[in-house]
Amino acid sequence: MTYKTVLGRSFSRHEQKRLGCRAFLSCFVIAFTLCTVLKSCVGPPPIVILEQSTDSGLKMLMSTEEISKPRQSYIDADEISPNPVLGNFSNSRSQVYEMSGDIRIHGNSSTIFIASTQAQDCTTSWTVKPYARKGDKVVMGKVRTFKIIPQAPLTTPHCTQNFSVPAIVFSGGGYAGNHFHDFTDVLIPLYLTSREFNRTVLFLVANKRSWWTTKYKLLLQKLSKFDVIDIDNENQVLCFPRMIVGLKAHKELSIDPLKSPHNYSVTDFTRFLRSTYSLKRQFANDCDRNHKYCSTRRRPRLLIISRKKTRHLVNEGEVTNLGRSLGFDVVVREMGGQVSLVARFVNSFDVMVGVHGAGLTNMVFLPENAVVIQIVPLGLDFLAKHYFQLPAKDMKLKYLEYKVRLNESSLLARYPGAADGEVYRDAVVSNGKGWHDFRSVYLDNQDVNVDLDRFRGTLLKALELVRS
Repeated sequence: MTYKTVLGRSFSRHEQKRLGCRAFLSCFVIAFTLCTVLKSCVGPPPIVILEQSTDSGLKMLMSTEEISKPRQSYIDADEISPNPVLGNFSNSRSQVYEMSGDIRIHGNSSTIFIASTQAQDCTTSWTVKPYARKGDKVVMGKVRTFKIIPQAPLTTPHCTQNFSVPAIVFSGGGYAGNHFHDFTDVLIPLYLTSREFNRTVLFLVANKRSWWTTKYKLLLQKLSKFDVIDIDNENQVLCFPRMIVGLKAHKELSIDPLKSPHNYSVTDFTRFLRSTYSLKRQFANDCDRNHKYCSTRRRPRLLIISRKKTRHLVNEGEVTNLGRSLGFDVVVREMGGQVSLVARFVNSFDVMVGVHGAGLTNMVFLPENAVVIQIVPLGLDFLAKHYFQLPAKDMKLKYLEYKVRLNESSLLARYPGAADGEVYRDAVVSNGKGWHDFRSVYLDNQDVNVDLDRFRGTLLKALELVRS
């Protein structure tokens, strides 16, 4: 029995027609109501803001559903999320903001726009200085400031150039030119921030200095396949699906694998350097792999980093003769600015000796298991530990330290009668001054003349480590 037959038995033809119209209207009302409710439920949410505490791990939480998934190294323009995500991954060393969605940057005005349909509900903006020395107020005052603003798409500046790859914004200013700061403030953080993209990432550099990008051109090319953009002088509006403003940094001249999204370590960075500059030695005195440096060479090579200005090793010549008498092939050199040449030169040594200073940064080019000897001038124990001792161990180098005594320091002549460790209190604190005068006394006006008998023991220990 058909549905029409049953309906005909219960209602007249006129009543059937009226009932059909009412049913149609009822269905329309129900459908309209459901659409309205569902639209309000699934409409675009406001910008998702992810915050991390100052010293928390720098994990990439781009969405709660993707925490355990490996991130893509490339983002296509078609994959741009309509709902922007902003992550604050700043810590005590650097400010870092990550954004995904419709991200637009106008470099000339130092403004970054996050296009969002819900921007009218958000009155917050953020300012960022993309240089990894957050605590240094003096140098940070010279770093360009960027402002991040959520804004409705219709009022956001139109894109004049679209990119389908991520971008990283960082400053090439600060202490650029100082070898130590080049690595600890920029190059190591840049490696940590960009390595996961496998060169498919664009660098937008603020405070760009042409001589600096030329100096590290090869290294920059190994991290990005694209030319560096001078964002300060960029008048166009550049648009990206994802952007990182600032560089991730953990500690001086090193990387904390526990805070790295892909467990990168500083040994990964030094291996990256060896690959970038085609360095032959990965391990010191590896007879199986480095026949040139083992079988045919009887003397281990010792490099003395020479300093001509501050923290000069006064009896450098005598130390050189001492090293040779103990069986080392000794070379004294003040490091130059051609990175490729310096890298190959340093990589050929088994032991590096130097007074605390930027020259010791070249230990990044040493083969693993090589020995680093840091001569620590009076008053610089803390800096020596964090700048070179801890990083050397992280790089799988063998570390030795020679602590200068007062009678080996030029400070004795300047402050006669001062007991060991009291120079700072007498010369600086009593005058009500701080870091500026500390630097003037200990870093800028101190030379050392090591006790050869004491230093002999340090060199013998280095010789033992090289041969072990």
